[in-house]
Amino acid sequence: MNQRPLTSAHNPDLPASFEALKRAAQRARELARKTGTALVISDNGHIRLVEPPAPTDEVHEQRPPYGEQK
Repeated sequence: MNQRPLTSAHNPDLPASFEALKRAAQRARELARKTGTALVISDNGHIRLVEPPAPTDEVHEQRPPYGEQK
């Protein structure tokens, strides 16, 4: 795999694609939380299901998206 930073890519769409993937992942997490559906994640070649967090009443709670470590 190429280890050069995306900012040095010849194709100008490549750096923007990483941000688009992050937005899509966040939307998938939100939809999974709303519907109570597990996410399917590939983790070092292993497939695992990540259950959404329990709903909370606290609106301003700051925590990382589920599936990510603090």
